[in-house]
Amino acid sequence: MNRFTRAVALAAARHPWRTVASWIFAIAAVFAIAASAGGTFADDFAAPGSQSSRATHLLSANFPQAAKGTALVVFQAQDGTTLVQNRASVASVLSDVAGLEHVASVTDPYQAGTISKDGRIGYAQLTLDVPERQMGKPAFSVLSNAVSSMEDEHLRVELGGDAVFLNSEDDSSGHVGVGLLVALLVLLVVFGTLVSAILPIGLSLVSVGGAIGAITLLAASMTVSVSAIPVAGLVGLGVGVDYALFVVARYRENRRASQNNRTALAAAMSSSGAAVVFAGGTVVIATTALAITGVGVLTSIGLATAIMVTFAVAAAVTLLPALLSLLGDRIDKGRMVRRRRPVKPVEQTVWWRFGHRVAARPWPYLAGAVIALVTLAAPSIAMQTAFPAAGDAPKETTHRQAYDLLTEGFGVGVNAPLTVVADLGRTDGVDQAGIPALADQIAAVPGIASVGPAQVSAEQDTVVFTADPTTGPADPATSRTIEKVRDVIPANVYVTGITATTDDLNAQLARTLPLFIGAVIAVSFLLLMMVFRSIAVPVKAAVMNLLSIGAAYGVLVAVFQWGWGVTLLGLQGATPPTSLIIVIMFPILFGLSMDYEVFLLSRVREEYLRTGDNTESVARGLAGTGRVVTSAALIMIAVFLSFVSSPVPSLKMLGLGLATAILVDATLVRMVLVPATMTLLGKANWWLPTWLDRALPHLDVEDAAGEGPTAGATANPAGTPGPPAYASAPRVMAATAPEPEELIDR
Repeated sequence: MNRFTRAVALAAARHPWRTVASWIFAIAAVFAIAASAGGTFADDFAAPGSQSSRATHLLSANFPQAAKGTALVVFQAQDGTTLVQNRASVASVLSDVAGLEHVASVTDPYQAGTISKDGRIGYAQLTLDVPERQMGKPAFSVLSNAVSSMEDEHLRVELGGDAVFLNSEDDSSGHVGVGLLVALLVLLVVFGTLVSAILPIGLSLVSVGGAIGAITLLAASMTVSVSAIPVAGLVGLGVGVDYALFVVARYRENRRASQNNRTALAAAMSSSGAAVVFAGGTVVIATTALAITGVGVLTSIGLATAIMVTFAVAAAVTLLPALLSLLGDRIDKGRMVRRRRPVKPVEQTVWWRFGHRVAARPWPYLAGAVIALVTLAAPSIAMQTAFPAAGDAPKETTHRQAYDLLTEGFGVGVNAPLTVVADLGRTDGVDQAGIPALADQIAAVPGIASVGPAQVSAEQDTVVFTADPTTGPADPATSRTIEKVRDVIPANVYVTGITATTDDLNAQLARTLPLFIGAVIAVSFLLLMMVFRSIAVPVKAAVMNLLSIGAAYGVLVAVFQWGWGVTLLGLQGATPPTSLIIVIMFPILFGLSMDYEVFLLSRVREEYLRTGDNTESVARGLAGTGRVVTSAALIMIAVFLSFVSSPVPSLKMLGLGLATAILVDATLVRMVLVPATMTLLGKANWWLPTWLDRALPHLDVEDAAGEGPTAGATANPAGTPGPPAYASAPRVMAATAPEPEELIDR
């Protein structure tokens, strides 16, 4: 791997303008093709083989009119009047709505009987001329704005329904800008010069932009979630900056070691560049594994994130070397301070001293860190996940106001309608004559508030009607009601709708999550074992990663489910963690934790092979990577926390959860658990059975050319105990700390 990254980087550096031009052409081409042939984004929540999935396919094939998207135009009479008194105003609004683009028809609430008992609130069902997934967010946004702006002095008008909520647009650009600003400040502290600080951020933006075009192209060949770009972009910005940071830090360190630009770049790409490819590849594998769940929305988000990380890695090993070659000594332009401070010896750094402090008393530090992590993770035992509903949206949105009006006028269950679909083409169930009796039977189920009139397809082979529960879409009681309804319906009748679909989705996740989690851990274990030639290192990494993820889940439960400080995040009250967010977080966090694991432990392994002193190698590994990895973690945390300001609760959860896990991983895990466990295990850290060592391929992340600052240190110093550096030993080198001459005194 090291030879590959070095060769690619040097080729890019030899032809920098050609490389830059290639990136510009490639991104321009991707966007041009995406503009003409790219797809729209829609969420596929279907669980393969479930009742809701079969019902959806049946409607699409036999009753396409019923399969088209719908929305609800919600009215509220003003000034103490009723809708009957404002009938002319309602008719005028509905006439205007009927003339909007993509509106096929609008029902009459007076004829349909969809007016509340007090006569103040009512709704008309709006049917689209296409299925909702063909419209996309922009079209829904135009429709929502048009309808909600039709209020007059007698009426309040809002547009609601699941389709409107799920396709509502969220502008997170301002929040991302705040995160990038914090990242710039961190980079200025790390590097001390403006050019070297701006470079990683610019590179990250380029890779994210290219990946967005590629994801849009992906949407032309498969259903890609509307959340794919926000989630993937969140990860892409973080890793894009971090990967560039690791390479630039090592490059500048090599230059301070009196290497010329070409040699410094070659050594940086042989070590840090190879580590970036390995770390990024791990994230790609982990996120792609979301396809194991069999859920379309998760599969698309996983693939989108993998595309985003792939672009970040590609930019780090091609575009970045070209830019470094063009910049040369100008990488140090824009120095923020004039005086240079001498670089302290390793033994005088905070990281080295803290490593020895932990090594002196490993058991107390280990126990304290484990207790802290378990305490943070404890609330996750009580986790109750749910699917987001319009009731969780910001109060100022039209779909949230429509949700609240419908709840006030008809009860919360009207926001969680169940769609009952009967396949009359089958003979092993109810026929058309038995539909009224079936409707009465469903209406008698505890938890069902009302059943709507039946619609029959033109071919008389499919019947559809709705059933409103008494409880809301996120209420566990609604899931129990769905089970009761399914217990009384015959074999040719299915229950669907967004509430039933998400209920089936949760059941699908419960079945596939063990396989998915096991696959991610197994692949990560194997990769770490190939790199570090050790059994203990991947075992510890898996356990520590799970503890970090558990801590993040615990914080989400305490904040969102229990409502601890939730108002500080801009929410009105507690809301259960979103099931999809919980699943998405796992591969992302596992992959990102592997990044820091590789950069730290590879340096520890290098020092151990050089000295044979386990305690000293851990301390020097911390000192060598502490500053740059901590800076990378701060950048990642800043980018993730920027999404806590998003108005969308699910993005708040994702941002806070990822930031928490990175914070825990960069402090308790890397600074305490790693040195404590490695001190206690001693030489057992690097034990690997001989037969397994021969069977496993070698995956080196090292300075293959021997041009790094510590290259050539393969034999033990005279008189130093420990194993000699033998030919079959893994020769691993990580990105070491930049040791800048100014700013922070370590």
